[in-house]
Amino acid sequence: MAADVAAAIADQDVAIRLESVHRAYRTGRTSVTALEGISLVVPRGSFTCIVGASGCGKSTMLNLIAGLDQPSAGKVTVHGRTGLMFQESALFPWLTVAANVELPLKLRKVPRVRRRERVAELLDLVHLGDFAKKRPHELSGGMRQRVALARSFAQDADVLLMDEPFAALDAMTRDTMHDELESIWQRTGCTVLFVTHNVREAARLGDRIMLLSSRPGRVVDTFDVAIERPRRIEDRGVGELSTIVTARLREEVARHGRR
Repeated sequence: MAADVAAAIADQDVAIRLESVHRAYRTGRTSVTALEGISLVVPRGSFTCIVGASGCGKSTMLNLIAGLDQPSAGKVTVHGRTGLMFQESALFPWLTVAANVELPLKLRKVPRVRRRERVAELLDLVHLGDFAKKRPHELSGGMRQRVALARSFAQDADVLLMDEPFAALDAMTRDTMHDELESIWQRTGCTVLFVTHNVREAARLGDRIMLLSSRPGRVVDTFDVAIERPRRIEDRGVGELSTIVTARLREEVARHGRR
């Protein structure tokens, strides 16, 4: 009983908990292990970045946390509502910007007046208030990603799962999106789990960076980001940390290649 109480108290400050999570996929007679023995805790309100080589299971892990997939073994616990944002904006081309953002609110049966208020609030947050009546094809790539970001927050997510959302953007637009995301995260107090191949991006955004091994994915290192905010991608501290993490990533990739 005492252990149960202790666990409940600990969970008050935890948004995501993975306990010895294993995920394998079977194709015919062969089996591929994507994740092996993943255990991690993401604190409530934190900004955690996941980095690793291609095929290390980062997206698989997000799918498990979002409930889109189930682990082969182990336990996944998420406290609160989850929202998703992917590399592609995935906006509905026949809907206006406002209607795309409004859709999650409609699905939750939020009253119309409140929906309109919330959409206006979110579009203002991403500086697209003047584009509410536009359609996706009338927007730049960066603007479409801002709409996708607003739609993610329209889900009233306690936990926002982001799978390389800015990878396809040019450097200047990506830098702007970093500012937008950081500002919204600080205003809302939500928890962000951000997957990226870009180590410098992880050092720019995260409170903590978790490094996954090459397949099968395991947490092999964790780096606390003790760099004062606000940060810039070109800051010396961001560059120094990204050099350290990149060197560790290269070690892991080389180790995998020697197996």
